[in-house]
Formats: sequence, structure tokens, C-alpha cells
Amino acid sequence: ILLVAEVQELKANPQRPAVGTVIEAELDSTRGPMATMLVQAGTLHVADVIVADETYGKVKAMFNEKGQRLKAADPSTPVKVMGLSAVPHAGDAFTVVKNGQLARSLVTERQRQSAAASVRPLRAMTLESLYGEISTGKIKELNIVLKADVQGTLDAVRTALEQLSEEQVRVNIVHAATGIITESDVMLALASKGIVIGFSSRPDTGASCLAETEGVDIRHYDVIYNLIEDVTKAMQGMLEPVYVEVVEGHAEVRQVFRVRGGRIAGCHVRDGVVTRGASARVLRQDEAIHTSRVASLRRFQEDVKEVQAGYECGIGIEGFQDFKEDDVIELFSQQRKS
Repeated sequence: ILLVAEVQELKANPQRPAVGTVIEAELDSTRGPMATMLVQAGTLHVADVIVADETYGKVKAMFNEKGQRLKAADPSTPVKVMGLSAVPHAGDAFTVVKNGQLARSLVTERQRQSAAASVRPLRAMTLESLYGEISTGKIKELNIVLKADVQGTLDAVRTALEQLSEEQVRVNIVHAATGIITESDVMLALASKGIVIGFSSRPDTGASCLAETEGVDIRHYDVIYNLIEDVTKAMQGMLEPVYVEVVEGHAEVRQVFRVRGGRIAGCHVRDGVVTRGASARVLRQDEAIHTSRVASLRRFQEDVKEVQAGYECGIGIEGFQDFKEDDVIELFSQQRKS
């Protein structure tokens, strides 16, 4: 190794802030967390602030293999370091940072990412899988994040759901509020292994994308009887396969045109694809104000079957003409849930 290093002129820069690797670590009964570190580049000094994965601290003292105190450790020097906030893991990379505030912020962000990663592997709960989980004793309660359009409706739906609790499984309303379904609602359902129920409430774009990515079940209802029936059947193992809504694209209304027989929306297709005859809803400030289908689709002066993202087009919606600038036309389809 020494010969190869000499021939290839492999050198470490001792002037830079130290970086290296944790070889081993332990919790000493008198000194606290102690870590044996190998300095791979730079020079490590007493009073340097170091970060090792999710651990940080100010170097209070360093010792060599004979237990003698050191003030500095050059490249390729193994040292035992005292002053870390916790015991790091063997193999963790460490680096010297400017100050304790930067070290804390780095560790906090890494801990946040680790917490998010630990949540992600959870298999999301769905109404279809509920009975199987109950039968095997894996769950004792159905966690629900409930959103409704108005407070009166929210209270009535919450009371009706809570009355469905029985000996084998309890209905637990984790969170209930009015308004649209947001990413926070989806994350709460994922963390609690629950589902999201929207009563006359729709998810925003971010919530829909997150729910699809994480597999969180979002249910939409406008009739309380249908909601209670589905939850009851799920608890009894009799829920039939359902069709789920898949968003196909969005078009933003830029201008409204008067034409023979009514008005059409001059739109820019933001994402996905707009198809003539597709199911569509008109959103105004994220609230659905009309749902039907695309009755007409034109590009310049020609009727077309579809328009891809990034292009302009004229869209007519069946049974609706009250377009306003900045409205969003959301295209969707129904697909059977596997």
C-alpha cells in the first residue's frame, strides 16, 4: 500500500476541515459517548464541531491508541473522540462543520428524512383489505381522516361513523375538519394506517398525487347512506370491488369565448391529456362547481379528439357555460380497483 501510494503520489490535504469514518463507538460510564474515528482527510482539532450521520458534538478531548491526549489528528490517524451528543454507528461518515447551529440543523434534517422513510414502507389501509386485517387480529380499529364541506354535515357524519363501532373493531376518527382534502390529511392517514373519507369534499392536486404514490385510500361520498353502507360492509367482509377515480389531466382557463350556441373556454393544458367525451369537472379555487363531460374540443378551427399537455385548445363542457378565467377543468376516468 505504501509503495502504491508513493508511486501514484497519493496525498491527503491536512489543511482542509477533517472528514473520516467512525470505526467503532460505545457509551462510557464516566466519559459518555466515545467514538473511535479514522481521519481520512484534513486535520481534526480539539474544539472542532463534527457531524456523524444523526449525531453531532464539539470535540472535548481526543486520545490515541495509548490513551494519551492529542490536540490534533492528521490524515490516516485513528483517534478516540469525546464530546458527541449520542453514540454514532460504526461506518458512519463524519465531517467538521463551522459551528454548532449548522450541525444541529443538519442532524435535524437527517432525522426528519429518516422519520419520513420509516413511515413510507407502511402498507396503506383500504376498505377492501379491512376485513382481512380484522379477521387475522392485525387491527382492532379503523382509523379515519374525515373531511366535509360544512360543519353541520361533518358532525352528523362523524356521529354516524362512530356508532358503527363493535366488539371486534372500533371506528376511530383520527382527524375531522371542513374543507378540501390536503396532503397533510393523506400523510396523517398513511402514518395512522387509516383511510381518508371526503363527504362533499375533494382532494387538491397535491393530495391526489401523494395518495396515488403512497397507496392511501381516499373515498368520496355525497350520500351518507352510501358511506355507512360501505364501511359496514367492509367491516363484515362483504364489500364488493369498487371503481376508483383516475385523474387524466388538467386544463387552465385562460380566456372565455362566445360562440354560436353558447360559450367555450380557451385553455392551456397543464398536464396529462384532454379527450373529447371524457368525464370532466370544473374547479374554481379547488372547489368542484360542475361535473359532466367534454362536449366539444377544438384546436384552432378544427375539431380534434384529444390535446396533449403544453398546447392550447377550446373546450366546451356539457351543461355548463359559466366559465371564468383561472378556472381549472379536471379530466378523469373511472377504473376498477384491483
